[in-house]
Amino acid sequence: DVQLQASGGGLVQAGGSLRLSCAVSGFTFDDYAIGWFRQAPGMEREGVSCISRSDGSTYYSDSVKGRFTASSDNAKNTVYLQMNSLKPEDTAVYYCAFWWDPDDSSLVDEWQASDEYDYWGQGTQVTVSS
Repeated sequence: DVQLQASGGGLVQAGGSLRLSCAVSGFTFDDYAIGWFRQAPGMEREGVSCISRSDGSTYYSDSVKGRFTASSDNAKNTVYLQMNSLKPEDTAVYYCAFWWDPDDSSLVDEWQASDEYDYWGQGTQVTVSS
């Protein structure tokens, strides 16, 4: 089975940066996408970014565009989410999720739909203090 290990969360002051990592194991092909989601207490889960492992396409929600950057290290089977200019409203548990073999049109339209993802990591807490 595919396993995802998310790490890199922590406590940071507003304006600071963190880099989240999502290590993917149990899958040796590159036809997948990794989505980053977050969920704050009492709030719905929100898709904030997605990266296609096959062609490197990236997607961002309006709330993080220009501040967050997704990237991948294919040799390490690891995807990263660089988060800069963090705000208190970025505080949440962040999850990475695996979508096996998405076609391009589906990814463009549905990358924020959590139901499309097949496997989920355990989450890592990000807390941004004001």
